[in-house]
Amino acid sequence: MSVIADPIIDPKRALRAARIAEFKSFARRFMRNPLGMVGLVIVIALLVCAALAPILATHDPYLPALSDRLAAPGAEYWFGADELGRDIYSRIIYGSRLTLLIVGLVIVTSAPVGLVIGAIAGNYGGWVDRIFMRITDVFLAIPKLLLALAFVAALGPGIVNAALAITLTAWPPYARLARAEALIVRNSDYVNAIRLAGASDFHIIVYHIMPMCLSSVIVRMTFDMAGIILTAAGLGFIGLGAQPPLPEWGAMISTGRKFIFDQWWVATVPGFAIFIVSLGFNLLGDAMRDLLDPHLRQRR
Repeated sequence: MSVIADPIIDPKRALRAARIAEFKSFARRFMRNPLGMVGLVIVIALLVCAALAPILATHDPYLPALSDRLAAPGAEYWFGADELGRDIYSRIIYGSRLTLLIVGLVIVTSAPVGLVIGAIAGNYGGWVDRIFMRITDVFLAIPKLLLALAFVAALGPGIVNAALAITLTAWPPYARLARAEALIVRNSDYVNAIRLAGASDFHIIVYHIMPMCLSSVIVRMTFDMAGIILTAAGLGFIGLGAQPPLPEWGAMISTGRKFIFDQWWVATVPGFAIFIVSLGFNLLGDAMRDLLDPHLRQRR
């Protein structure tokens, strides 16, 4: 009797297939969330506007045309013109690049810093945990905008300095999340087995504790993007963010507030852009939380 040998299974191919199947399942569950899809469409539209700004813009966002000063919305200027005759629609489109730049700079710096601090504090505990968490408490005790104002006033106005100032106020929540996850994971059976096998603390933190924190960190990042946009707009509104003639939305509201009663579009249109983008990130974050939080998934 002949024996048919089992085919050799490639571990890498099996892992790749499992990840693809998991991603497809996630995508199907995400598409069943209508508000999440609305948020995703808004975020994708923001990315498209930033990537294709030279194509989508109808005018030069920096070139003044005093003859068209404060022109009302119409065929020539879809969203009207500002106090220097610049097209507000084109400035909104180019301003999406500045918005994404600030959000990207803050997220790329604040999330890893908070993740590392929280994972180290939760893994070691003791005096290390107390020192890191008391520093975190100090940053959490001060309102974000107030702390960002203090830092950007010391560093000087500008996009990079504004992003750095927001970063210094944005990392504590990530540290808290990572610490909570690390306190749970560090005493789990598989981590104890790895530790008994001789794995170092660095290996445990990087390859076992931090990956377990990623789902919570991703959800927090999505929610924080709306807050980052509002904080950056607040700094631009008071003149400590992006400087003229850059088309930053908060600065556009600041220059247009003096015309709010007669030429309402100068300040209203960039304010509406901030509202829509913030709403999109909040809706996307809400959907991501429902999908990535295991407790909410079990309830559903």
